Amino acid sequence: MKYDAQAFPLPPGFHGRLRIGLLGGSFNPAHAAHREISLIALHRLKLDAVWWLVSPQNPLKSVTGMAALSARLQSARDISAHPRIMPCTFESAIGTRYSADTARALRKLYPRMRFVWLLGADNLAQLRYWKDWRGFAAAMPLCVLDRPGYTGKAAASLAAHALQPHRLAMSDAAALPDRAAPALLRLQSKLNPLSATLIRAAQPAKASIAAFGRRSITRK
Repeated sequence: MKYDAQAFPLPPGFHGRLRIGLLGGSFNPAHAAHREISLIALHRLKLDAVWWLVSPQNPLKSVTGMAALSARLQSARDISAHPRIMPCTFESAIGTRYSADTARALRKLYPRMRFVWLLGADNLAQLRYWKDWRGFAAAMPLCVLDRPGYTGKAAASLAAHALQPHRLAMSDAAALPDRAAPALLRLQSKLNPLSATLIRAAQPAKASIAAFGRRSITRK
């Protein structure tokens, strides 16, 4: 496969064994809460980088109102504003739509890397509806970060109960990337109420995604 820096954002001086957090999503648009949880994960999990996997199309979301991939990627670049937060189009490059397939592809392509998939608590609450969610959880360690209104739902979810025997304490956060999957860490974080849905509902019809992203950074 031909190397494409937009799809595979390897840092300068790459030597093959890095600790990478993966934050998947539509990023329609990207916003400050994405950046906040990425910074928390970088610090608490001792990661070398966080890749934002800008999805070509989330199978659980409607195509109605979905901005073009190029616009969503630019939105992610505008918001990330950090040398170790790297938006990319990996899923488009390799043709995956489901997180389980993406996780397995990454493990195969970069066998020496240590990956952790970053999930909002809302995603843990609905993980049972993801295609091959058990295979996904077995592919790499999962780090779940709090989202407003979802802490209780996440804790009571089928996935949380299934993964309870593999749960780590928060004090073991830095060890998570080196753990064999399945492994689950619930990480308390600042509860930012922003969501892409609220942003799309609130922004004026003619406002661009990139412009909203810059205003989000200014407010932070």
